[in-house]
Amino acid sequence: MTIDKETIYKVADLARIAIEEKEVDSLMGDMNKILTFMEQLNELDTKGVAPLVYMNEEENVWREDIVKQEISVADGLKNAAKHNENFFMVPKIIEK
Repeated sequence: MTIDKETIYKVADLARIAIEEKEVDSLMGDMNKILTFMEQLNELDTKGVAPLVYMNEEENVWREDIVKQEISVADGLKNAAKHNENFFMVPKIIEK
C-alpha cells in the first residue's frame, strides 16, 4: 500500500490538523516509510507469543470502595475563600 496526496489530506482532516501544500511530499515519504516498516513486522512469525497488553506484569491492587467520613464538613471548608454551611462557593465560569 502506498500513500498518495488524497490520503494525506484525508488523514489530516480526520486528525483535524492543517497542512500546507509544501508539507505533503515529505509527509507522503514519511508515511510510506512507516507502512513499509509495518509490512516488515507483519512478516514475523508470532505464533506462541502472548499478546502484550501492558509493559509489565504487575496488576493493580484494588481496594474496597467503602464510603467513610475522613474529615468533617467544617474542616473541609475552613480554608475555602468563600463558602456557606455546606458548600464551596466559586465564581461562575459558564455563560449562557
